[in-house]
Amino acid sequence: MQMNRVVIAGYVSKKPEVRHLPSGTPVANVRVGETIRYAEGSGETRELTNWHSLSFYGKLAHVAQALKKGDNVYVDGRIEQRQFIARDGNKPRTVHEIVVSQCHVIAPVRRGNKAADTAAGKNAANRSMSAGAGVEDDGPVAG
Repeated sequence: MQMNRVVIAGYVSKKPEVRHLPSGTPVANVRVGETIRYAEGSGETRELTNWHSLSFYGKLAHVAQALKKGDNVYVDGRIEQRQFIARDGNKPRTVHEIVVSQCHVIAPVRRGNKAADTAAGKNAANRSMSAGAGVEDDGPVAG
């Protein structure tokens, strides 16, 4: 049996921009941070933030444009590894990214205005993007 599935909840680092691959397929990339808290032996609390690269392909890329910096998102997808040659022409680099099949906004952007945050929260709670809900995941398929 084999399985490649990832579920991440975290905060969007910046608004994604859509670009197009040479094949014409739209893609949006964004990073999401999730922070873990742990206690040192001394009892002092520490934080460690892990950053994850997300890729939205096809129609899902255009839907991802609705994400904003600070949105708390819950994403479901698969990990892919790819290699590329950096612009400086040095050795090939390897990156790991999560190809998103579903994305749900679970909290609004923090604005500091309680009334605006409450209204945004009601709207954000209903924003979801899914490859399975009428939006196809046209991401690359490993062969």
